[in-house]
Amino acid sequence: MGHQQMKVIYVMGTARSGSTILGVTLGNCENIFYAGELGGWLVKSGISSLGGAERTRFWSTVRDEVKDAEDLFGDEAQSALEESLSLFRVRKWPLRRQLRDRYRRIAEELYLAIGRAAGVTHIVDTSSHPLRARQLRQLDRIDLYLVFLVREPQSVVASFTTPPAQFSKSKVVTNAYIWLTNMLSLFVFLRHRRDRRIFIRYEDFIANPGSTLRHILRIVDLPADPPDLTLLRTGIPFQGNRRVLRKEEIFGLWGQASRPPSTSLLTGLVQRPWTVLFSRMRLRAEAGADESIVQEEAGQPEPSHTRNSERT
Repeated sequence: MGHQQMKVIYVMGTARSGSTILGVTLGNCENIFYAGELGGWLVKSGISSLGGAERTRFWSTVRDEVKDAEDLFGDEAQSALEESLSLFRVRKWPLRRQLRDRYRRIAEELYLAIGRAAGVTHIVDTSSHPLRARQLRQLDRIDLYLVFLVREPQSVVASFTTPPAQFSKSKVVTNAYIWLTNMLSLFVFLRHRRDRRIFIRYEDFIANPGSTLRHILRIVDLPADPPDLTLLRTGIPFQGNRRVLRKEEIFGLWGQASRPPSTSLLTGLVQRPWTVLFSRMRLRAEAGADESIVQEEAGQPEPSHTRNSERT
């Protein structure tokens, strides 16, 4: 596999949008390895803080294969190249240009090393940062597939502001964060190849996980069936939502409606434009998925213009 292209499924959007659950579910599919939030790999010097003998052995092997990564260990690359606020850190603009080539080379080596160690063709990265996805688009030996995952903004705000929320933010700061992240994510998403991007609402995924998985697998060109959703293993991702990854090694996922949080008038007003826009993107995504399913059930091959058109 050392000379092949590695396919990377990158999940981007705001934090607390359910990317870990989606990543774990995809990681239970054949030929897919859920690597977790790889944006933290340099920050943590390639050492996962989640622990466990199997996880430690795996990521130690990967760390040994990525050459010259020590030069970028730390949070400099993330703060200068990945985080959304890096666009406003004017003093770090020269550092961005200085780090860009080395950052891309190490990111490419990291994905290839993970693919060799796991023996898979597809890797799921749930780092979320849209600016990281922008950098990954430039990697020659990586086939990048973007999953733009959004969640009801009231739920995102509640996850940041309701105790005992980890890394809590105020409602005003969280709403500003959602706006900035959505703008950057949409910009990167629309500039990516139409046949390698997919828009997903977390609520739709939870309500009908099997259908969502089949749609993703079709987009990433992986002829595999969805896993047994009643028996999902969390795997050994580098990092992610600790409550999902540490609570239990095996859990079930059944189609169910997500519980809406208490509403905030501020959030409802501020996020109204995104709610309207994403509802329209959702309708187009559903129309594209339904068309493909109908053609498959009829035993008809999907026409070329449909395969290459935007699924959303």
